[in-house]
Amino acid sequence: RFDVASAGKGFSELRTSFRKALLVLMAVVGIVLLIACANVANLLLARATTRQHEIAVRLALGARPGRLIRQLLTESVLLALMGAAVGVFFATWGSHLLVRLMSTSTDAVALDLSLDLPVLAFTATIATATGVLFGLAPAWRTRRVAPHAAMNSQARGVAEGHSRFSIGKSLVVAQIALSLVLIAGAVLLLGSWRRLATLDPGFKRDHVLLITADLRGGNAAEPAERRIALRSQLLDRIRAIPGIRAASASELTPISGSSWNNDIKAEGFTPASRGDGLVWMNEVTDGYFSTMGTRLLAGRDFNTSDVPGSVKVAIVNQAMAQKVFGSRSAIGQRFQLSEGKDYGPPLEIVGVVANAKYRSMRETPQPIAYVAMSQDTTPDAVANFEVRTVGPATAIIPSVKTAVAQIAPSASLDFASLESQVAESLRLPRALAMLAGFFGALALLLATIGLYGIMSYTVARRRNEIGVRIALGATQGRVVRMVMGEVGRIVGLGLAIGILLRLGVTRLVAAFLY
Repeated sequence: RFDVASAGKGFSELRTSFRKALLVLMAVVGIVLLIACANVANLLLARATTRQHEIAVRLALGARPGRLIRQLLTESVLLALMGAAVGVFFATWGSHLLVRLMSTSTDAVALDLSLDLPVLAFTATIATATGVLFGLAPAWRTRRVAPHAAMNSQARGVAEGHSRFSIGKSLVVAQIALSLVLIAGAVLLLGSWRRLATLDPGFKRDHVLLITADLRGGNAAEPAERRIALRSQLLDRIRAIPGIRAASASELTPISGSSWNNDIKAEGFTPASRGDGLVWMNEVTDGYFSTMGTRLLAGRDFNTSDVPGSVKVAIVNQAMAQKVFGSRSAIGQRFQLSEGKDYGPPLEIVGVVANAKYRSMRETPQPIAYVAMSQDTTPDAVANFEVRTVGPATAIIPSVKTAVAQIAPSASLDFASLESQVAESLRLPRALAMLAGFFGALALLLATIGLYGIMSYTVARRRNEIGVRIALGATQGRVVRMVMGEVGRIVGLGLAIGILLRLGVTRLVAAFLY
């Protein structure tokens, strides 16, 4: 069976990997935009109130309400477009930062970050729409100004009476609710990333240097026997370097982005479905598990008796032993690997090791079978070595280069620490957590500014009332409690709405939580 899809967008691993994360990020940015627009709307409402005397004079002189509405909308749209222009320059820097957060030293994300017309049109449309939408409220209020109010020099006739719940306060409630939603999402993502970063992967990631050696040296047709001997000599030479506790070689290293799997056949094991008999594979030398810090639970490690002419052997992890053999002891059992339409020679299980992460830190324990590299008669020209060091892993790189040059001077080497390889595999949850935390803090700051602004404006407008209260005997503490009570009602209502909305954001980011 073939899966058929439109080739219009081509095959994109980048889109597959980051599409959901970028959609979540887009939703977060949209919420921050709403909070910022609510702040702007509050400022415009306050400004419109202070200009009511001016508006009343214009109406008294014959200006039509529609003309005044257009004037106020023009001002708000101009503000929005100016903000969008500044945002374009900020986005140029932010897009490069985003790509750096998604990239690793071995997997750089390549994107064309130059500004194109669709992006520019989208920005202009959003800016115009927000300007019109959030400029409507103050513009519409101009219709309620009576022209005769212009005769009052203090404009008290047009002063809005004190209300318990005005439009400005409603906007602040919305800001607080949306801020709580973003903070809740940021806390969830930060907690998930922290759990992944501190999770026990089944191996000890510190003080391990990973070495990738390309042994071709310009001779791709080098005999297999030469490669076997060269790999063995390199491993012995690396093990002899001072400061190295243990060393091994393998086909794959954990959480490297590379994988290898096979269907298996074993006596007494019947796969429940297609794919249920799939087992993840690796080819390793003796000492691999002690180098990686993975516990050997039963049986033995590979040793010098495991040679091409001897019985083929394998070591399996707990997950495979339990899945394939159940309550039976896996030691001494045999299984076969698929080879085309048939199965290869049987492999005898000589050891069982603890579960360890294979492809991802997020994965549940997967069935893994390790076969002996010493029995491989057709080794690859590229070898991976793992080295556990006494001190910092990167400190022995010069010694390794010298040792390899003595045996294989034409070999090319790449180095990485196991700790950094695991950390780079978490780049997506790390980037999401960092960005969500940043936008959550930004939203909280905007909501705080909005709350301060509306309360400052409210208290300023009620200055005469507060003066009368104090003249009639109200204490300063009572006045403060009156104002803080109003603040408490706004914050409380915003938090209550935010708690209800939090359920939605949990579902939105659920795919990225561990």
